[in-house]
Amino acid sequence: MSDFSHLNSEGNPKMVNVSDKKITKRTAIAKATMFLGNEVIAHFLNDELITKKGPVFQTAIIAGIQGVKKTSDLIPMCHPLLINGVDVDINITDDEHVDVICKVTITGKTGVEMEALTGANIACLTIYDMCKSISQKMIIKEVKLLEKTGGKSDIKNG
Repeated sequence: MSDFSHLNSEGNPKMVNVSDKKITKRTAIAKATMFLGNEVIAHFLNDELITKKGPVFQTAIIAGIQGVKKTSDLIPMCHPLLINGVDVDINITDDEHVDVICKVTITGKTGVEMEALTGANIACLTIYDMCKSISQKMIIKEVKLLEKTGGKSDIKNG
């Protein structure tokens, strides 16, 4: 059980104590690939779709940013963080798919991988919500961490 940082010596859940960690600049980039289908993509004009709920990608970007800021409310062992910056980009990659890239930056004692992954997911869920009147065949296909810098180790997945 000692391999899991979120379990104490008795095997009970705990929040990791980061008080002795050094403050460093940390970033994480997550990517979500979403199948919208050509039925949905066909409604986009100039890389945006305006619905009764508003502009889809612009709304999803804002939702992704909110998701980053609320990560510690959603995932029990995540520390509340003072986020320095969030960038969410959404790109149509072909006639059926979009990619959502969420980059999160902090100067702190813990990483922001979960925040980046949450932001990408929430943006996709927002796209789904706003386009479900056109089609409910959309699929959030893959969400993954592309990159993490700062802290003990750097990771590049992609």
